[in-house]
Amino acid sequence: MIGLIAATAAGRQAATQLAEALGPDDCRVYESPVGDAVRAAFAECAQLVCFLATGATVRLLAPLLAAEGSDKHTDPGVVCVDEARRFAVALVGGHEGGANALATRVAAALDAQAVVTTATDATDVPGLDTLGLPVSGDLAAVSRALLDGSPVRLVGAELFPLPALPDNVSPDAAADAPTIVIGDALAPAPAPAESAPPVASDGEDGTARHGAAADAAARPGGVPTVRLFTPSLVVGVGASKGAPTEEILGLVRAALADAGLDARSLRSLASVDAKAEEPGLLAAAAELGVPVQFFTAEELAAVTVPNPSDAPLAAVGTPSVAEAAALLAAEASELLVPKRKSTPDGRAAMATVAVARRPVRGRLAIVGLGPGARDLLTDRARAELRRAAVIVGLDQYVDQIRDLLRPGVRIEATGLGAEEERARSAVRLAQQGLAVALIGSGDAGVYAMASPALAEAGADIDVVGVPGVTAAMAAASLLGAPLGHDHVSISLSDLHTPWEVIERRVRAAAEADLVVTFYNPRSRARDWQLPKALSILAEHREAPTTPVGIARSVSRPDEWHKVTTLATLDPTEVDMFTVVTVGNTASREIAGRFVTPRGYRWQE
Repeated sequence: MIGLIAATAAGRQAATQLAEALGPDDCRVYESPVGDAVRAAFAECAQLVCFLATGATVRLLAPLLAAEGSDKHTDPGVVCVDEARRFAVALVGGHEGGANALATRVAAALDAQAVVTTATDATDVPGLDTLGLPVSGDLAAVSRALLDGSPVRLVGAELFPLPALPDNVSPDAAADAPTIVIGDALAPAPAPAESAPPVASDGEDGTARHGAAADAAARPGGVPTVRLFTPSLVVGVGASKGAPTEEILGLVRAALADAGLDARSLRSLASVDAKAEEPGLLAAAAELGVPVQFFTAEELAAVTVPNPSDAPLAAVGTPSVAEAAALLAAEASELLVPKRKSTPDGRAAMATVAVARRPVRGRLAIVGLGPGARDLLTDRARAELRRAAVIVGLDQYVDQIRDLLRPGVRIEATGLGAEEERARSAVRLAQQGLAVALIGSGDAGVYAMASPALAEAGADIDVVGVPGVTAAMAAASLLGAPLGHDHVSISLSDLHTPWEVIERRVRAAAEADLVVTFYNPRSRARDWQLPKALSILAEHREAPTTPVGIARSVSRPDEWHKVTTLATLDPTEVDMFTVVTVGNTASREIAGRFVTPRGYRWQE
């Protein structure tokens, strides 16, 4: 919940407007005197927007921030908006309280300017506490080194797909440099100051170290260190009916700690579906803050495990629950911790656990950039562009968003006609464990890069789809409401589809009386397909006045559109930057706008 506090009529009006923009169900406007309102909202809300001077807000917040129990990790984020609604200032809790992101949302809603003074955000350096991973250690000291350009040592970069980091961050930095450690290991006790610093972060066989060995190799005594905990551990749990929550929790925590693993890297628990409503198991997962994955007995029985048993076979139909569930949920072939039982006092064990590590997976975000205008680029797309270490895309699309990319991001841009090469390259880079963004115009899944990329991608990488505003939708918004009823999009390019197939689809759409949007309608080498497609539609449209919309370079500086008819359309006005939308038998031009009714009966 976002608490909104105002002292003046103008502030209350702005608060009401903001609540409507952010969602009334997500906001609460506090009506009491300002001091009481701030104190109440600070205790009750995740974030605050104060329509007050920053000085007044600071004075009201100061005793709350100094009170026992106040913590920067849990305090709400606070944004201040001035009386004239010119600025939205992120005042407290920029990262963990979400004030920086909230300031941006508030500024967009009120047509103000966001003011963010967090150093990493202001200098475009990724904040280590913004990567979506649990963080511990000397965040201030390591962040200061990042900002100062001092060498920062990075250990375990291969264990998580990181965004682009500054050039001063390197695995080759000296062992006594401020250090970022990525992994799932428990932090070891600090080494004595006189001890020799470790010299390697890899095992003798050249493979990356995990667990306590990696951490010890990464953290000499006295070196400012930040640890980022990867969501890599899965704990399989077998539980007897009525197994106490405390027994399951204690066993999970002990198994992780004894193996030198940190519970903050716990990804999920896993068990057999016969335990899907076991109260102790569900409560343990809730306490640990992770989901539980359930598998059928048949699925678990198919997994080869080191310690099968007759007891679970008799009880739930599989020789293994904990070990098999851990391996299956983690998609792993080996266990970090084989099955172990709880050791309660005075009675039989009621829980077993086993631990597996999920293999490192790269991340491929397939991002739709929309039709071109910056204000039609979604916030999610912006976030994915900044989350990536590598951007892959058509050169002109990369140029379109280059200013949004973090310094140091790797760019792989190619020209027209290299779509399949770009798709293969993006997948290959993700398979190397990198965070990759593959970009396309409009929606990446519509005549764009998602299809060839997903045809190449296997189950060994994580794929995130980011929708974008399509050319058809953007054009429709200019033309009126041509897509008000059933509609279809058809590409007239025969580069990948034979004309015979395209023609058959056009005829089917014509016979079905669908509104049709043509992509790739006409080029210098393909000048006859559009007239042919229009003539097919005309055979099934009773009136030559059927409206046709033409929209070119939608949302770009040379945007142009018009509404014409089947009888008067001039194909020479159309090129590859244009989409053409043809109405159905119910479509009409009304006041210069192309409208298709939601039903087929017009109301007089």
